[in-house]
Amino acid sequence: MNGKGVIVVGFGKGSRGHTPDQTYGFALCRGDVSTSDCKTCVVEASSEIRKRCPYNKAAIIWYDNCLLKYSNNGFFGQIDTGNKFYIWNVHVVSEPAPFNKKTKELLSQLANEAQATPKLFATGERELGKSTKLYGLVQCTGDLSSVVCKNCLDGIIGELPSCCDGKKGGRVVSGSCNFIYEIYPFVNA
Repeated sequence: MNGKGVIVVGFGKGSRGHTPDQTYGFALCRGDVSTSDCKTCVVEASSEIRKRCPYNKAAIIWYDNCLLKYSNNGFFGQIDTGNKFYIWNVHVVSEPAPFNKKTKELLSQLANEAQATPKLFATGERELGKSTKLYGLVQCTGDLSSVVCKNCLDGIIGELPSCCDGKKGGRVVSGSCNFIYEIYPFVNA
């Protein structure tokens, strides 16, 4: 981005122009995505957001590997509760209560780990039985502080019963943080 900008591996933010015509924006790649896949995703997202929202003063677009957001209002460092969606696996586990408990435990553990990393990102797994594991990923946007990231993740993890009760996999994706869990490995090595 031209203008004032900050770039961390997998995250870039910046602003351009002067008040009242200033624009703020950032791009975030999933923490396990390669640099080349990150660049490809951000280029595609940039092109698509311009096609879909050519005259909007604010927009957000999510892809599996990246998120792109811009606005004429400064939003850096604030939790975005207005832009959010759920995705879930249509299959349900046989014993929802213990599964939900283990899912929440894993995601909460990952939220604690993520807030302590520069990328605000963590992945992990938990045994569910002899041959079954639960896999999780949490991430915050790089404009958030460690404390605000943890608050954001705690907030969306609290939505597990609404989005994903007993589902074999699910996601809550917001404009500031997200989580994914599945019973199969999905993280890029």
